[in-house]
Amino acid sequence: MQTNLNNETDVAGSNSSTLTEEQYQSKMQRRKEVQQERVAKASQEKGLIIVNTGNGKGKTTAALGMVLRSLGHGYKVAIVQFIKGAWEPAEKAVFSLWPEQLEFHAMGEGFTWETQDRNRDIEKAGEAWQTALTFIRNPDYKLVLLDEVNVALKLGYLQMEEVLAGLEEKPVDSHLILTGRGAPLALIERADLVTEMTLIKHPFREQGIKAQPGIEF
Repeated sequence: MQTNLNNETDVAGSNSSTLTEEQYQSKMQRRKEVQQERVAKASQEKGLIIVNTGNGKGKTTAALGMVLRSLGHGYKVAIVQFIKGAWEPAEKAVFSLWPEQLEFHAMGEGFTWETQDRNRDIEKAGEAWQTALTFIRNPDYKLVLLDEVNVALKLGYLQMEEVLAGLEEKPVDSHLILTGRGAPLALIERADLVTEMTLIKHPFREQGIKAQPGIEF
């Protein structure tokens, strides 16, 4: 079923800029009623499996925004980074401000074209997954972020069946975020929320602009 993501046309097809003040108020009132009805029906709470994938930038950044929200609510959070780990990400320094709430484990050794050792990459991915499982199973952690795990799955460093089984071990009210391009279809089907970042322009490819602090790392 196709979902209409443009709320401007949910209630009335006309462009808001062409409406009279009275028509605009009527349209907004109808939108308010529809939204209130949707909110009233959405009465359930459950821990979510969230996937951020796609070729565009922002997958990890969006996930870290959820991490900050959870920390702000006083929840305990764990971050396990697959693939990444050969360098110290700036976000790790920032998150050190929450030593009592946050566990941060960067367990990769760099991008595959840098490591050039498939067996070693598989070994490190397996270690990262075992670390991740300790947090997934622990009800004290409200949110667990598995950063770049999708890439490890895509490259065959982890088995999809093993990861899906691990996801089922999470407590009912805890949330998991899995990031990285190339998320397998089986993971997308299992997830509750999936966002695909679409690449339209990139300064590195089109202008030769290198990665910069505060933007890429």
